[in-house]
Amino acid sequence: MKRLYLDNCCFNRPFDDQQELKIKLETDAKLFIQQEILTGKYEHAWSYVLDYEIGINPFEERKEKFKQWKCIAKYFCAEEEAILVEAEKLAAMKFKIIDALHVSAAKFLHCDYLITTDRKMQNKEVSDILIVNPIDFLQREVFYED
Repeated sequence: MKRLYLDNCCFNRPFDDQQELKIKLETDAKLFIQQEILTGKYEHAWSYVLDYEIGINPFEERKEKFKQWKCIAKYFCAEEEAILVEAEKLAAMKFKIIDALHVSAAKFLHCDYLITTDRKMQNKEVSDILIVNPIDFLQREVFYED
């Protein structure tokens, strides 16, 4: 079973302007992925980095919706030295520090995919995990299933 890590911008996508086609498609794909997680098709992972970003979100309604996904997660990680060390390596590869922490946490949790709507993150290749947007994930895992 594939293990997925959705980052903060992925969780926020439904709250972006849905008039833009790309945003609407990414939103629909993200919601479909979450439904598949709920049905047990995929495993969901969560980290302390998500806790931090959700904690600083100024919108209480969003905070509460996002926190529900923490309860659904089968895997969780708190801050670990190994995550910080890997994040430093990723930051040296020009990842923003918060993004580096997400990638490092997802790798620590042995996720197959980190799903994000952040284009800069998607354009970077790292070992042991695929960084994709929700639409790309569906193309890889749903539309072309064996």
